[in-house]
Amino acid sequence: MASQIVDGGLISDEKVALENEKEKLEVLEKPSPPLTTSSSSISDGEEISEKAILRKLDYKLLPPLTLLYLLSFLDRSNVGNAKLEGLAADMNFTDTQYLSTLTIYFIGYVIFEVPANIVLKKTTPQFWLPTTMVAWGIVATLLGVCKNFNGFLVARFFLGATESGLFPGVVFYLSMWYKRSETTYRVALFFSAASLAGAFGGILAFGIAHMRGIAGLNGWSWIFILEGILTVVVAFAAYGFIHNYPKTAKFLTEPEREFVQARLKADNDATNHEPFSWPSVLRAVKDPKCWLYGLAFHTLSLPLYTLSLFLPTIIKALGYTAAQAQLMSVPPYAVATVLTVLVAVASEKAKRRAPFIIGSSIVAIIGYIILLSAPSNKPGVSYVGTIFAAAGIYPATGIVLAWPANNVSGQTKRATANAMQISIGNLGAVLGTQLYRPSTKPRYYLGHGFAAGYLLANILVVLTIWAVLARENRRKLESERSAVVDESPIENDDDVRWIFQV
Repeated sequence: MASQIVDGGLISDEKVALENEKEKLEVLEKPSPPLTTSSSSISDGEEISEKAILRKLDYKLLPPLTLLYLLSFLDRSNVGNAKLEGLAADMNFTDTQYLSTLTIYFIGYVIFEVPANIVLKKTTPQFWLPTTMVAWGIVATLLGVCKNFNGFLVARFFLGATESGLFPGVVFYLSMWYKRSETTYRVALFFSAASLAGAFGGILAFGIAHMRGIAGLNGWSWIFILEGILTVVVAFAAYGFIHNYPKTAKFLTEPEREFVQARLKADNDATNHEPFSWPSVLRAVKDPKCWLYGLAFHTLSLPLYTLSLFLPTIIKALGYTAAQAQLMSVPPYAVATVLTVLVAVASEKAKRRAPFIIGSSIVAIIGYIILLSAPSNKPGVSYVGTIFAAAGIYPATGIVLAWPANNVSGQTKRATANAMQISIGNLGAVLGTQLYRPSTKPRYYLGHGFAAGYLLANILVVLTIWAVLARENRRKLESERSAVVDESPIENDDDVRWIFQV
């Protein structure tokens, strides 16, 4: 029985008639023709271009989802901008108390990550994603009227809890619309909103800070209030522009829905009717690869979140004013946004993940070496280090976060794996929030040193994943030559069905 491996795709095999009258099954499909020329005729005779369909999906799905994540990242990281505008001083935070407000966010985030994605699988994206957004928008707004440490601490915990379902939920959601070879670019584009939020955050904070004194509130209060209200407004609108899955998408015609369903059926399990099942959750928990994906993000989340939370503080410690630091936080994020998209495109075209993650981590390590070694009388050199750090961290993270969506088969298992990755990863952020202590400024040796060390660990973890997936692919090549695989996502997971993208 002939079979072949296609990098980043599935194994092609002849359809085999089973004597027990099961439907004919394909072991794995051949890769789709190039998007620039691919087209297909649907039952009513209408010819549909795959490139046109992809463009339509991108325009309808990605901008709204990216907006949601931009606001999510803005609401979690604007505390760094608020600190420069007097948050800690007005509330009489000690250094330890301020860092605790950063840490508690990630504790709430980690605890509710997996449960949130389970709720998404049991409900619908159109209901769940906007609902979580309304909840975190309300909490984000209330941060602006907190009067003491205890109130602020509780609000930060619930901000983490309510935001926990967005990112892993969207990664799973995109895997239900796109082929496996198409998800990395889309997830990275979605994730680029994180760096975009950093750029917007600095600009918005600079402008909103001038509202100090209005209604008796300081500028930092207005940062939380206005950005939180914006989130709530967009959340209510999101009930109208977030769609569920291709089968019911109103923006597609019936022939287009059939076409999308057909191309997904040939590539992954997105079209299967798979009810939620606890055994599938357990399969994800028992799969070492799911833990490795989580560890890959863990080793990036510490530098990612320390940079996003402390970048204005790091820049200010170089000798700049608060206003200058707010504006100077924009260029590193702008560079990171562009590179996140470009590196993802290169990764898609090369059909490789690990080399691009490793290369990006090396760029970030160079940035931290600059920050650790630059002369104290040359703040401009240290500032260049922040640009290198951002330029490496964000592209690497975007690809890592798409990896489970590429490689985990079975809808419930994949939803669980996505949530596990974020939960395990954000434990690194919990540690990172305690590293940039005022007593270590202006060089922040402890924080920068930990970030560089974690990035080195990331390279080792990614090399391990690369080796594991390559070995699994070789094993499956041998087994698929002589066996027919049951396509059921419930009974057969990625260990026997999928060629992993490395």
